[in-house]
Amino acid sequence: MTEKQRVNIGKQHPASYKALIALSAAAEESAAVAGLDPLLVELLKIRVSQINGCAFCLRMHTRDALKRGENSDRIAVLPAWEETGYFSETERAALRLTEVITRVSQGHVSDDDYGAAAAVLTEEQISAVAWLATVMNAFNRVAITSRYSVDGG
Repeated sequence: MTEKQRVNIGKQHPASYKALIALSAAAEESAAVAGLDPLLVELLKIRVSQINGCAFCLRMHTRDALKRGENSDRIAVLPAWEETGYFSETERAALRLTEVITRVSQGHVSDDDYGAAAAVLTEEQISAVAWLATVMNAFNRVAITSRYSVDGG
């Protein structure tokens, strides 16, 4: 490796990383209380990681989703979810909201996008999806900045 080894920011500041893990656990609990399917939660994590190009998180959450019983076809078509019949109305609303939150620099969360989510999701579900997206974006940034290794194993 010709480039300098990256600092693993999670190890460098473990209290901050532990706080992120605690936030993640709270967000997942909120999602469960809001009635969001655990498989949907994994799909949202995968979709955020696809958008951000985080190989480490993609591998981890794809494996988690498969272990929990997610269909490999749904994972395969996730980047093109709008073009498929694989996803329920609730899943589509959550995916759309997650995408616009992840791409917030490209136009914020528009009233149209928020309204589309609010037409399907409860306030509790909207909040849970927003927290899941926020946390996953943070984890992607930790992994990408630290250049977490993704080997072929």
